[in-house]
Amino acid sequence: MDSPVKPEQHSQQSSPDIAAFGPSKADGVVTPGVATSGLSSYVQTPHGQSPNAPTTSDVTSGAPGFSGSYFPPSARPDSAGNAALGAQTHKDVLRRLSLIDAGKPETPELDPRDAHPGLTLSGRIISAAFCIPYNVGFRSGVDWNLKSRRGTSALFDSFAYLSSSESPWNHTLVGWTGEIKPSDDVLSPPASPSHISGKPSISTSTAPLNKNSAPVPLDDSPGYHNQHQGEGLRITKADRERLELQLGRDSSGTIVPVWLRDDTEEDHGDYRLKDQTRWRKYAEHELYNLFHYKQHEPTDGRAERKWWADYYRMNQMFAERIMEIYNPGDIIWIHDYQLLLLPSLLRQRLPNIYIGFFLHIPFPSSEFLRCLSRRKEVLEGVLGANMIGFQSYSFSRHFSSCCTRILGFDSSSAGVDAYGAHVAVDVFPIGIDVAKTQRLAFGHPDIEEKILRIREIYAGKKIIVGRDRMDSVRGVAQKLMAFEMFLERYPQWRDKVVLIQVTSPSNVVEEREDSDGKISQKVSDLVAKINGLYGSLGFSPVHHYPQYLSSDEYFALLRIADMGLITSVRDGMNTTGLEYVICQKDNHGPLILSEFSGTAGSLGTAIHINPWDLGGVADAIDEALTMSTQDRATQNAKLYKHVTTHTVQAWTKDYIKRLCTNLSSFDQSIATPLLDKAKLLSQYRQAKKRLFMFDYDGTLTPIVRDPQSAIPSDRVVRTIKSLASDPRNAVWIISGRDQAFLDEWMGHISELGLSAEHGSFMRHPRSDEWENLTETVDMSWQKEVMEVFQHYTERTQGSFIERKRIALTWHYRRADPEYGAFQARECRKQLENTVAKKWDVEVMPGKANLEVRPKFVNKGEIAKRLVADYGHEVGQPPEFVLCLGDDFTDEDMFRALRNSKLPQDHVFSVTVGASSKQTLASWHLLEPADVISSVALLNGTADVGDLGALAVVEGKVPESRL
Repeated sequence: MDSPVKPEQHSQQSSPDIAAFGPSKADGVVTPGVATSGLSSYVQTPHGQSPNAPTTSDVTSGAPGFSGSYFPPSARPDSAGNAALGAQTHKDVLRRLSLIDAGKPETPELDPRDAHPGLTLSGRIISAAFCIPYNVGFRSGVDWNLKSRRGTSALFDSFAYLSSSESPWNHTLVGWTGEIKPSDDVLSPPASPSHISGKPSISTSTAPLNKNSAPVPLDDSPGYHNQHQGEGLRITKADRERLELQLGRDSSGTIVPVWLRDDTEEDHGDYRLKDQTRWRKYAEHELYNLFHYKQHEPTDGRAERKWWADYYRMNQMFAERIMEIYNPGDIIWIHDYQLLLLPSLLRQRLPNIYIGFFLHIPFPSSEFLRCLSRRKEVLEGVLGANMIGFQSYSFSRHFSSCCTRILGFDSSSAGVDAYGAHVAVDVFPIGIDVAKTQRLAFGHPDIEEKILRIREIYAGKKIIVGRDRMDSVRGVAQKLMAFEMFLERYPQWRDKVVLIQVTSPSNVVEEREDSDGKISQKVSDLVAKINGLYGSLGFSPVHHYPQYLSSDEYFALLRIADMGLITSVRDGMNTTGLEYVICQKDNHGPLILSEFSGTAGSLGTAIHINPWDLGGVADAIDEALTMSTQDRATQNAKLYKHVTTHTVQAWTKDYIKRLCTNLSSFDQSIATPLLDKAKLLSQYRQAKKRLFMFDYDGTLTPIVRDPQSAIPSDRVVRTIKSLASDPRNAVWIISGRDQAFLDEWMGHISELGLSAEHGSFMRHPRSDEWENLTETVDMSWQKEVMEVFQHYTERTQGSFIERKRIALTWHYRRADPEYGAFQARECRKQLENTVAKKWDVEVMPGKANLEVRPKFVNKGEIAKRLVADYGHEVGQPPEFVLCLGDDFTDEDMFRALRNSKLPQDHVFSVTVGASSKQTLASWHLLEPADVISSVALLNGTADVGDLGALAVVEGKVPESRL
């Protein structure tokens, strides 16, 4: 998270005056800064201080603690036996065993390859983050201008740790360059010495400052709309290679940039970058807002469709970039909401790849996620990971619930069963670099001078400190209204308490570009109201600073505060609270923390409040101000111990350790990746001879209780008819249905081939005649099977028998699900011990049915026959095969195609539904609607959700599809 920073010129920084806390206040709202070395977000290293300055005697290196523990510290298990007590499943046992050493002192880290030899790890972690740690300035033919990027300092600290000698891992960071600007436009405060040491290619020039406000760096955060657009920036191959060389020498590890662009922006190897901000639109406008429980007014959807296509394309380009550098055994660690589709896109390319995902913002409840039009695609995308981490337990619980309620997948607190594999879900509250924070807060004499100056300014007053971004989820307005109520309820504190509120602009484009300034105007009005009601000519109870502070001022303010007040209405991990705890090691100021902050679950001994309960917040302020010295010390000691042991280094180690444990404990090779529709469309367009094989029930139409009600919709008929009308396509429906049903509902499509009763009968395209492939088969076995089926029908209410020409099927869809499944097991056991031993038949369990048929009759034989009809000589086999089915009988088709001599990149075998199903298919789709959408994409009528795949193939989104 971020902390306020003020980029003053060196002469200003060395001054003992503290301009930010004087009587005058800056009018300009400016953007906070972030240092790649992991400095607190809005903060710079004090001028003249070495990055390796001596630390105070109590600097803590950060012993590792388990961030995601479900046990309170006193209840953590100390042995394997105790850990297993109360566990309900093997997953519970695995979780509990990993907690045994959670609170023990740090031991030397094993080489990960030695700790998990079965994984054949390479020893490298590839982190994927939305942006690299620098703002990038471009001037053709010379070195790129790199300025430290603001935001997510804790995440950058994690990357720095992975790249350091303290970590056993090699580390590579893959991230977008961010919006590239002409070099003269990249203005930011002077870079910290720790950022530029040993990096001559990184500029340290001082930016021009806005003389009419607080120092304002016109950097990427507030100034996207000021880019030199026109024809865009022309970036040559040599320019790109120069930047990659500069980033490859970065002291924090190897950095690999992702160049986001449309194919239309490529010109003979050069990139002409236009409208670069569009790549963040969907993530920040749709996902960020909804994940923070905010919704927009309805629109015609054109902009959202374009943003979604860009979002898909962006994730696709990340996947391509990662695959360029990937080596077997690498671990891919993906971060945050901008890259939710990336896990599945990587899984499509390498089914056995090791992927971890961590979400740094809240995850909403299923009721809210349902409001997202692309909810299914987002969930399917992130479920490509082997493990998904969250900041708090409530976020992980919401995610699991969404997978069950929206996708229909089985889930528990341990994870989600998705597409034949187990996706672990766990909790890892992020920490801060404690040693660095201690050095910045206590390691420079200038801070002591500033503390004395602040005491002089606010002599005799209790100081409450708040630091937030100026956006609607940070709760600044709620804080001010609660403070007003506090002064009203507790008049004895008037003229004795001052609230110092530091704000900085939102890092979300939409709120930053709020032309009406609704939030900032409301905050200004509240400040004016409180100061008007309870202030005087000589005193204002609220001091609002819409600016950033220097490192010295920021940490001086945290050290001298009598109380920290955080009132977020929805937040991920607010690291200001963690920095406040470190700074209060001597003063022991209480911390009031919103229960909606992701930090609340970690800082359990802080005073928790509901920011919407203004009266409750007012009472909590009074409680904190009147807290006894002993209680303050006790609270701070507990918080301090937690923060200093649950550092960002410990968070990194905990996450990777748990990921490796899950990879070792669950067989991930059985997972079936989501169908790569871009690859499907690309291969389809290249092929001249195409073969399609569709199952019917559960593939083209949903499974229903009454089999006779499973009639195709108009869209299904129109889509299949359009597909079959192309002379290059051979389209077949291969179903367990009988001839009469298929003739009635699909027989009018003359170009369509039909196969009934699992391949017993065939009707070729443009023919009305059915071919019986089982004329010579002895059907005497049916009498015995009929007797058994009749026996169970009489004893299972709601069940019935379907008699086909070749097969007999016992249905129990209308029966009680549990009792029907039990009776089916008993019936199958009886048939296998009697009829199946006397006759050459097999007993096939289906979806709420049991079918008996001759062994030689199966869909696989039809699949072989259809492929063989093309011929086996060079140039004869089909160049594109798409086979889709949903149940056990369709595995015969998948097996036949897998054993065929067709090039595997020409064959798309796809299983539909069944989250826990293990299959021979190479791909999966969730439901019949996805099947029709995929076929519609091939027909040239892509649904909104497939615009991203279309953009990948065509290089841009056709305007006609928006």
